[in-house]
This record gives sequence, structure tokens and C-alpha cells, in this order.
Amino acid sequence: MNQFRIHTGLVAPLDRQNVDTDQIIPKQFLKRIERTGFGEFLFFDWRYIAAGGAPDPSFVLNEPRYRGASILVAGRNFGCGSSREHAPWALLDYGFRAIIAPSFADIFANNCTKNGILPVTLAEPEVAEIVRHAGELPSYRATVDLERCEVRDDAGFIARFEVEAFRRHCLLEGLDDIGLTLQHEPQITAYEARRESWRGVTHTGTG
Repeated sequence: MNQFRIHTGLVAPLDRQNVDTDQIIPKQFLKRIERTGFGEFLFFDWRYIAAGGAPDPSFVLNEPRYRGASILVAGRNFGCGSSREHAPWALLDYGFRAIIAPSFADIFANNCTKNGILPVTLAEPEVAEIVRHAGELPSYRATVDLERCEVRDDAGFIARFEVEAFRRHCLLEGLDDIGLTLQHEPQITAYEARRESWRGVTHTGTG
């Protein structure tokens, strides 16, 4: 998992509340066994016109000025619905590294941090200001700073946020569940060696 420390990027405003995981990545695209390739289908029902599959020009991510956005700002209760981990996979594969909203569904937020995405909870007036800047200022960029736990921009906006200490540590160090386990590899190896001796197992060759 990639570390998250300080990220500056283009901001895309998705000014909608209660965006659920089926809207983030619809169920018909959950057949893949890899974590990659889901970005193509992110917000599929909103991004594309059902009749012909062409991009819907009215959807925010299809506007040329938000192409390449890596910070998403959205309404409250983002990521509600089912617990599918494919939702953060799709967001990450599309290119988002941080999501700013007034509130998140707990399981979704946890899945984000396990995949290198930082969910940032700010007060609704602060989120509304970022949405306004993203809509009014051309090429609006913001900085999400996990080291200082703040969001800032060049227009004078600055807001502090809180992240649970363990989640913050994992993001700063780039540690997912596997990475956390591998930190204890010497102890695991030593345990396995002792366990084999307890069972009377000896290795006589590679065959």
C-alpha cells in the first residue's frame, strides 16, 4: 500500500448526499478478482448515458476541468450501503487519494484506509466552502496534509481534521493488513521454527 503523507491535487466536487457503494461501483462489475481495473466503472450509472454508453456531459467527472482530479469532495454519509471493498478499489484505480465529506459510513472509511485512501471528515460549512471553490475557481487544487492533519488551499482556506491514531499510523507508513503482519516476520519465522521442533518435524531435503 502506498504511503499517504501530504497530497496536493485537483479537486472534483460531487455535491450529493448518501452516495452508496452501489453508486460508487455497481454490482454488475464485482466479478473481477483483481483489485485493479475498477476505475473504468466508477459511478458508472452517473458517468454514462444508459442508451448508448456515451459519457454523460452533465456529470461532474466528465467535465474537462476535473479531468485528473485526485481529491473528491462530497456530501454527508458518503460510502453508505453494502460493505464491498470494491468501492475504494474503484476510487483508487480512478486516481482519487483523498475524499472529503461531512461524514462517512464506518465500514467504507475503514476500507479506504486499508487501501491507501484518506477519508477526511470536515464540518459541513467547511465542505461547502471547498465545493464552492471547486466550482468557481479554475483548476482548483487543495492540499490534504496527514502529517499536520489539515486541509488547505491557495485561496486562504484551512481546516483541521482528526484521524484515529492507528489508522493515521498505517496510512503514514503505507501499512495494510499484510504489511502490519510482515512487521513481525522475524517473530513469525522463529515461532514456526519452534513449532516444528515441538511437533518433531525435521527437514531432510527439498523433495
